[in-house]
Order: sequence, then structure tokens, then C-alpha cells
Amino acid sequence: MNSREAADRIVKLRELISDYRYHYHVLDESTMSEAAADSLKHELSQLEEQYPELITPDSPTQRVAGAVLDGFRKITHRVPRMSLQDVFNKEEVAAWIKRTDKLLPGAAHEFFCDVKMDGLACALIYEDGLLVQAVTRGDSRVGEDVTMNVRTIANVPLRLRNEVKFGLFLQGRTEIRGEIIMTKPEFAALNERQLAEGKPAFANPRNLAAGTVRQLDPRLVAERPLSFRGYDLLRSDPADVPTYRYAYDALAALGIACNNTAPVLTGLDAVMTFAGEWEHKRLELAYNTDGLVIKVNDRARYAELGVVGKTPRGAVAFKYAAEEATTIVKDIVISIGRTGAATPVAVFDPVQVAGTTVQHASLHNADEIARLDIRRGDTVIIYKAGDIIPQVERVLTELRPADAKPILYEAELARQYPELEFERPEGEVVYRVKGSSSDLILKRSLEHFASKGALDIDTLGEKNVVALVDAGYVTDLADIYTLTKDQLLQLDRFADISAQKLVDAIATKKTPPLERFVYGLGIRHVGVQTAIDLVTQFGSLDALGAATMDQLEAIDGVGVVVAESIAAWFADEDNLVLLSKFKVSGVEPYYEVKTGALTGLSFVVTGALESMSRDEAAERIRALGGTFQSAVAKDTTYLVAGGKVGASKLKKAEAYGTKVINEADLLALL
Repeated sequence: MNSREAADRIVKLRELISDYRYHYHVLDESTMSEAAADSLKHELSQLEEQYPELITPDSPTQRVAGAVLDGFRKITHRVPRMSLQDVFNKEEVAAWIKRTDKLLPGAAHEFFCDVKMDGLACALIYEDGLLVQAVTRGDSRVGEDVTMNVRTIANVPLRLRNEVKFGLFLQGRTEIRGEIIMTKPEFAALNERQLAEGKPAFANPRNLAAGTVRQLDPRLVAERPLSFRGYDLLRSDPADVPTYRYAYDALAALGIACNNTAPVLTGLDAVMTFAGEWEHKRLELAYNTDGLVIKVNDRARYAELGVVGKTPRGAVAFKYAAEEATTIVKDIVISIGRTGAATPVAVFDPVQVAGTTVQHASLHNADEIARLDIRRGDTVIIYKAGDIIPQVERVLTELRPADAKPILYEAELARQYPELEFERPEGEVVYRVKGSSSDLILKRSLEHFASKGALDIDTLGEKNVVALVDAGYVTDLADIYTLTKDQLLQLDRFADISAQKLVDAIATKKTPPLERFVYGLGIRHVGVQTAIDLVTQFGSLDALGAATMDQLEAIDGVGVVVAESIAAWFADEDNLVLLSKFKVSGVEPYYEVKTGALTGLSFVVTGALESMSRDEAAERIRALGGTFQSAVAKDTTYLVAGGKVGASKLKKAEAYGTKVINEADLLALL
């Protein structure tokens, strides 16, 4: 066979193999046996090896790159990937349709409905029909370039099919959005192999799919049975894709696997009938799902509806009842927050719910305890609200032990906190420590303010805090800046040197970094990273205090609850007085933009480090523009493994595809 004959044979082989893949992955039918397809691919591989000049990027043989990647490039999405508003019942769907009709009166809207896949959101970018890039959702604005890994996924076409009706999409840039998933059968088979090899089983298909795609070795990705399913198609000219139904038809014709469960419906009743049908049928699906996506089918009207906050008005996510499990309540403990609120928490035997292990859930307040009639020893049904937050749905009283006693909330408060007095302000459901400046709350607040994560005031530890509060020298956080050496010398704990040392230590913290100061204030729900995000956005304490709810909620990671907590804190007259006292005392927090070699990277440290403490590591990472996290998440770049590494974090790192490095590797980055 000469070069010309080989070229002709290669073209025909590629076409036949691509046609087989299309029928197999998209149409769920087979035009030949898998063995026959493998034989054709083997012949193609041999010919390309003999004539390497005839290899093209879209050849079926060019899926596995082989080389280990150094990392993933950050890619900004041309069109942000927005989250959808969640709705949970017919009334909420009806309200959404009513709002839609009000905003766009005059016509009955068609709704495109589809099952929502639980996978890793990813965009495939094609130029003139050829796959050139694959980008994860990321933070909705910026994702990661995972092209080399996605090329290994068997059902992702390296070149789109040439269909006459949809030939337009083979010209210029075509973006296809969808989910990378692992089917339940493939996941079960993989776990069987894991257990057979003495390895731990993976938690759930979604986390495994996400973790696999973020592996730096494409060869590992190729070994795992991932697949891609499309649900949207974007072009620079919106008129190219008139409806979402048209997008699905185009995707299927172009060789992209889609769900075959997406009708176009008119009216609330039709939508809810479809939702009801799939509430039980969803268990039969090959992949996990927690609900439906409902969109206005006409994309021009969808665009006209616009966006509110971070969500489009033209679509909602209908969520089915959360996954449930039963467990036994071991204890009910009451937690006292820095604000003095007494929150009851149910502690129970660890149980798997929606793919994660949970062992406690907030009971919110005394009224909720009474409503549930929950008792120690009770068997309860646990579910996840929005598949995120563990909640107690109800108590199975049929399984209640004979000696289970009712929870008398005020008696529990007295038993668990005999040194405190509580009150329930009129009109509120929460019990609070009596007196806004309770000594215990003040001591906890001051300890937090002086802690390493906040202002890091040397020598202002727990014992000195107790001494200062008990002596009446400190009645709020700002009072520490008025302390004198003479005052301290009146206390048994202080001599000349120690008193001067504390006064000097406090004086050096009159110009703290703004993010540390905000964290130190103890605003409920505002942790270290949230404080950094707030300061980065607003740049000053005055701007933060004047921020609206919409401005606060626009920050990634700040939802309604956190925004309300921040707004409420700055609306409290006592807190405004406190801020004024800080100013009078000469306290001037400053904001400095931190950028450096670690900008865009996030770290989690597990185990003990030899060269520095965990807090010191966090400080050095943030100083170079990096993000320090307390727990491994899907956006964690590195897990730093020190001594006595926690197995749970290593397991999460593997699931998410987070790179594990040692202390020496970290020091090299620093």
C-alpha cells in the first residue's frame, strides 16, 4: 500500500469509526460489535504509525496525550456560567411562571424541561468543527483548561459530525456546555475493582468524576469510565440557536450525547406532570440527579428576561425531595455563639446522606425541639436541605425507647451552662445570654479578637483576658487600647515587664490589616476567607458598613444568610458605638492588595509542619496572593501533607483531583 492508498484508507477508517461512535454513544445503538470496532481502530493505528504525516488532531487514535500536566490554566468564560434559582414545589414553580408572564406579557410561554445531571460542568470549545479546548465551570466566571483530559473521554467527538441541516456550527466558534458524569453502573463496577484490590471505595460518582477530570495525568483519566452529556450550545450570534429544543436537536446531530428526556411544554400543569413522572423514574436513570431544569424555550425571550443577582430570570432548578437516612440521636447539646445565641444541636450516629457522612444537625431553637418532640435516644430521619445542609425531618416515635425523656429547654440551658443566665427577647425564638455584654461572651469575643487568625496580639491569651474582664478594665473590644501599665500593675498577674509587654503588644496592633480586623470583630458567619473576600471587594470598613444586601450577595461565597448577618451587625447601634471607640483610640485598619506567585491558587494543610505552624503557613500563603482553606474542596489546588496526615483529607483530595504535596514542595512555592 502506497502513501496515496493509505491516505484514502485512513479517511474511510476514520469515518467508519466515528460513525460507530456516534451510533453507540449518542443513539444508544450499535452498528457493529465492539470487537470489530476495535479491529478497525487497530488497523488505523498501524497505518498512522507507518505514515505519521497522515495523523490529524481529530483522529480516533489521538485521545490520550500521555504526558503529565504541570497544572491547569485559568480560562475566563466568554459567557458566565450562572447558577439557577431553586424551587421545591408547585407553588414556587407557579410563582416563577407568574413573574415570567408579568415581565413578558402577551403570549403563552413554552418551557423546555430536562433532567438535571449531577456531574462536573464543562464546556467544549470547537473551532470550525474541531475540538480545541475544554474548560470546567470553576467559579462561574473563570474555569480550568482540562482539554488534554477531556480528549480521553470516549464519547467526546474530536470533530463534530457534518450534518447539512446544522452545518453552520462547523463554521467558526461553537461552545457546547454539558456535564461530565460517571454512570451508576460504571461507578459500581469501578468500586468493585477497588475493593477487590484492597483499596477504599469511592464516595459517589459526582465527586469521582470531578476529581478524575482534575487529575494532572491524562493517562489516569483515560482509565476511568467518564462520559459527557451536552445540554446547551452557544454561538457569537444568538440567532443561530433560536430555542433550547433546537440546541438539543443540533447537539445530537453534531455527535454530542444528550438526554432523551427533554420535552417542550406549555403551562404549569404540564410542567408539574412531567416533574411528577420523573420523581420516581429518575431512579432508573444511569446517572444521579436531584431535580429538573425548567427554562423558557425561546432564547430571545430568555435573554430579554435578564438576570437578577447571580441567577437568570428565565430558568429555575426544580429540586426533588432530598435523599434521606435514619439514625439515632445520642445527645442534644447547646452551643453558645460569640453573639450569645444559644443554638441546640442534635448529635447522632454517623450516617451517609446524599453521598456524604453527617453526624450532627442544628435544631435551630426551642420551638423546633418542641415541634419535633425530639429526645435523646430517638430514631430520626435525616435529610439534606438543598442537598447541602443536614436537617432532622421527623422523629420515628414508634422506635422511641421507653426511658426517653422530653427536652425541657430552659432546664437544659441551666444544666449545661450553670454559670450563665438566659433570656428570650420578646418576639424572638432564640434564647440568648442575658445581657449584651455578658462576661463569658465578652471573654470569648476578646480571645477571638486577639487570636492569631485575627489581630494576633502577643500575651493577650485566655488567662489575661479573664483577668482584665473580671477586673472591669475591659467592657468591650475597644477598651484594650486604653489600658495603661499602671492599671495592669494593680493585678496579681502582671509585673513591670509583663505589663509593659502587653501594653506595647496592643499598641503595635493599632494599624492591623483590614481583613484581620473584620474577622476579629466576630461577625457571625464571617470566617477568615469571607473576611478577605469582603475586604477585597469593598476596600474599607466604611464601604463595607454601607454595602447593600445586593452588593454583599454579589460576592462569591456570600449568600443571603451571611449577607443578612453582616448587614445586621453594621445596623446594630452598639456595634456602631464600638467602631467609633476604635477610631477615638487611634485604631486605623488598612487594606493592602495582596498579589504574588500564589495568586489564584488555594491550599489546605493537614498534619503537623516542621518549619512553621499552620497559622504561619496560612499567613505566608495569603501574603503571596494565595487562598488558605480549612477543608479540601473542589476548588482546592494543593493539599499540603505534613506529619500524621489525616486520611479523610487525603481521600477527599483524591476524589476532587487535588494535588498532594509535602512541606518541601510548599516551601519551594513560598
